[in-house]
Amino acid sequence: MSTDTIQERKNTLRRQAHDNRNAQENKDELSRRIVGAFMSLPEYAKAETVMFYIDVRSEVRTRLDLEQALSSGKSIIVPWCNEDGELELFRLSSMDELEIGMYRILEPKSDLRLLPEKQVSVSELDLIMVPGVGFDRRGGRMGHGKGYYDKLLEHARLDTPLVALAFECQLFDEIPVAEHDVFMDKIITEDAVYQGLGRGTVAG
Repeated sequence: MSTDTIQERKNTLRRQAHDNRNAQENKDELSRRIVGAFMSLPEYAKAETVMFYIDVRSEVRTRLDLEQALSSGKSIIVPWCNEDGELELFRLSSMDELEIGMYRILEPKSDLRLLPEKQVSVSELDLIMVPGVGFDRRGGRMGHGKGYYDKLLEHARLDTPLVALAFECQLFDEIPVAEHDVFMDKIITEDAVYQGLGRGTVAG
């Protein structure tokens, strides 16, 4: 499949996935079930440093459970986007360290982001929670098309599991993938935990 064809197919699926996700009912209840399954994983129990994404718009809602994660004794890391459009990582100690930023996104307070003790390298992460627009059950992922997470995940340790959260309505039979695309190790929905192909898999 050519790059243009992949892009065209992705755009179609992206629109469909957004529509499906926007129409999803009971988002709070289902999100709690999904995040609960994430926090019940053996990979979570084993990890000392865990990255959570903070939900935006109609994504699986993670902020409802961040407080519980913060009290778990683990080091909880959240991403934020810098002016160059790259994700940086922030060591979160309290929900009070977050504020509503641009685009109504909850993110670390600007005066705390660059404190040395708050900055984290992606290589320190033992488990990464990954958002996305659409997925397939083999771990294929489709983001917003900006590549934020692709760039971040490129530098994650190979032994760090990538676990995506999604509603069942975001799953498709097959997400078209390009060579640079990364397969998830697991995808958690309200109904199941799907075993993905993981990063050892070459797309195409």
